[in-house]
Amino acid sequence: MTNDQRHGRRRRDRSYVTRLAGIVVSVLAVGGGFGAATSLVNAISGSFADLESRAYTTSGWSGAEIASTLLDSGWAWAGLAVAAGWLVTRTEESRPVALAQGAAAGVLALLAATAAYSIVDTIRSGGRFPWYESEVVRWFASVTFGGPLGCVGACVRRPGVIGLLARLTVPVGAAVQMVVLLPGRNEVIEAIGKTVVWMAAAVSIGFVVARFLLVRRRRSETVAKSP
Repeated sequence: MTNDQRHGRRRRDRSYVTRLAGIVVSVLAVGGGFGAATSLVNAISGSFADLESRAYTTSGWSGAEIASTLLDSGWAWAGLAVAAGWLVTRTEESRPVALAQGAAAGVLALLAATAAYSIVDTIRSGGRFPWYESEVVRWFASVTFGGPLGCVGACVRRPGVIGLLARLTVPVGAAVQMVVLLPGRNEVIEAIGKTVVWMAAAVSIGFVVARFLLVRRRRSETVAKSP
């Protein structure tokens, strides 16, 4: 191996390490920011809630409480893992590498979000319990579901049906959750939450499917015109 080849290999290795470090920092920042924001929004919504009032308990709501209900939901946390997998994936990477990176990113993002959520909650509660013991279910879900969801995110950039299904995962999952697990503590919040999620899911699904069909049509026309 010549000196130029050695230098070239070292530069590629440094570039890969630098990119890998940047990926880790970005994923941890996104996940930590999401978890901290969710905990803070929960705190703000609690300050607006007058749970001593029977009328407010049964029919009261606030914008902060709606935001809290949407952020602190399963589909939103799942969307974080999918977004992390999408964020770290490049179209030129091989499929195994992309899936591995997406899976790792999904787990890291959810772990960072859970850690930030737990720390902020512990600080708000006056440190009555260790932050790492406060969200056992979230820790378990981060490790269990973060990898598969990150892989879904890694497939978002892929063309074809697999890419389409990956892009539909979050909006379809959100819509289904509104049927299986209603959001909020009373019927008014449940109705608002369902309406917001279903409208956003319908718009997202329509946009994704329409774009997929348009791209497919253009490709078909290009193939038909080619000699």
